[in-house]
Amino acid sequence: MSIRVSVFVCLLAISCGPAFAQEGPAGASATKQHQWLQKFVGSWTVESKGSMGEGQPEMVSKGTIESTSLGGFWVMNRMTADFGGMGFTGVQTVGYDAAKKKYVGTWVDSTSGFMWKYEGFVDDSGKKLVLEATGPDMLDPAKSRLYRDSYEFKTSDVVVTTSSMKNDDDTWTTFMTGVGKRVKPKK
Repeated sequence: MSIRVSVFVCLLAISCGPAFAQEGPAGASATKQHQWLQKFVGSWTVESKGSMGEGQPEMVSKGTIESTSLGGFWVMNRMTADFGGMGFTGVQTVGYDAAKKKYVGTWVDSTSGFMWKYEGFVDDSGKKLVLEATGPDMLDPAKSRLYRDSYEFKTSDVVVTTSSMKNDDDTWTTFMTGVGKRVKPKK
């Protein structure tokens, strides 16, 4: 169950939360790819729904994400959520590796000892970040499977998240969707 929870909530992690920028290394400059990630910085509420398979009950998760900038090169997202009455915490990092020409990142959480390692891209629309990671198969933990999490900005304050897994026939099955909404400061 803990691997299932990790995968289910994994996608929520980048639907982020308050900015705290630090100085970058001397001589380093953030690229447009690094700058793209800064749209996650802030506080967010998140709600997601998903199922672990056909005939399985729908699961609902509600939580918050705090996203901070690390030197303008990385975003760090700390998520806390309630998942079926169980408390959950996850931490995600996302940056851009100019040598690989890919977005890269990690995910760890309070339900598993597995560290997810992402690679991905921003799609041609410029609104969606797609990250892929190989990890334990939700249905058979003795096997590995490719997973895909996408984060599509509908507006600057609303991000739709989708988690899918690649099937043996090379098709994809979506098992979770969610919506993150930026928390506006009270005036």
